[in-house]
Amino acid sequence: MATNVAMLRGVNVGARNKLNMNDLTALFVALGHRSVVTYIQSGNVVFDSRSTRAESLVRGIEDRLLHDCDLQVAVLLRTKDELGTVVRSNPFLRAGADPARLHVTFLADIPDGGLVRTVEAFDGTPDELCVRGREVFLHCPTGYGNTKLNNGFLERKLQATATTRNWKTVTKLVELAG
Repeated sequence: MATNVAMLRGVNVGARNKLNMNDLTALFVALGHRSVVTYIQSGNVVFDSRSTRAESLVRGIEDRLLHDCDLQVAVLLRTKDELGTVVRSNPFLRAGADPARLHVTFLADIPDGGLVRTVEAFDGTPDELCVRGREVFLHCPTGYGNTKLNNGFLERKLQATATTRNWKTVTKLVELAG
């Protein structure tokens, strides 16, 4: 069994895409996953699966969400080890930034290098970002609600499906994944 973390994009944000976490747990169990645990109401699921093929896991979850819940939402998946690497490699944490001001934007795919250079050159002062593979590390000293470097901006500029989690959520998901 492989431990994975699924992060659903745009679930329970405002009045859109309402999804009860008990229903989400039942959906994952119905797909044959085990040790299913959700964390907060924003669509974070830690689960064990026999499958190690990320693409088929994502497609199965997205298809089931559409069929069972009439929700067309993107699912971004990371293995327990991948998420652990994210936690260990945050450049802003290593530089002494306040963890309460850190976020990670998870991308579905690795973006084109030219797009990454353009985003990294953008002046979002006082906010900072660093793109590493399929993750964008964010430091937002005045709060994520005030940043120009938000999820929509990164999706447009990197041409990638994305979902953002605060640092507390990221570290809790690693803890839940064991």
